[in-house]
Amino acid sequence: MMLHPATVHFAMVLPVVASAFGLAYIVSKSETMSKISARTALIAAIAMIGVWYTGNQAGPQIYSFLDEAGKHELLEHKQLGLYLAIAMSVVALIQMAGCKLGKFGLQAFGVILTVGVMAVTFLQGKHGGEIVYEHGKPFQMTQLEKFMASDDFDMADDAEKGSLIKEEITSIAEITCEKIGCEAEASEEETEDEE
Repeated sequence: MMLHPATVHFAMVLPVVASAFGLAYIVSKSETMSKISARTALIAAIAMIGVWYTGNQAGPQIYSFLDEAGKHELLEHKQLGLYLAIAMSVVALIQMAGCKLGKFGLQAFGVILTVGVMAVTFLQGKHGGEIVYEHGKPFQMTQLEKFMASDDFDMADDAEKGSLIKEEITSIAEITCEKIGCEAEASEEETEDEE
């Protein structure tokens, strides 16, 4: 089971939260906001490490299903994820040190870096979305085929629409099979039903 899709949202949201608390600290300069800012940066760093780990586990499971461009993008996504996990950890340490030592300048520098990590995290999320939605067609095809095979889909209700969907799935299946090296097989019963 892949945990990456479920955990990735934490890596997207927590740097935003850490940045918001950090900017609030810069404006207020209060000790309470200093502690909250540093601790949320630490939580964001832990989340980034966890999300990188789950992505590292998920990557090999989907690699063979991607086209060449998707495979290249997945490797870049993995590398940038590692860099983000390291960067957020360093930023959290800077903020924790600034908070502990009571150095406004050091912690403010950490906050600025947190905002930078947040921006790169959005770019990373864009790349992850491209891997799923542009290069992940086999997954979409599998879901459509499962739906078509289920009792929920009744082609008798709208035969023409059902036929179009079925043709689209067959087309996607053939393209996918060409890319991953399998043979698309259409059953004789399906051919007879369409006629």
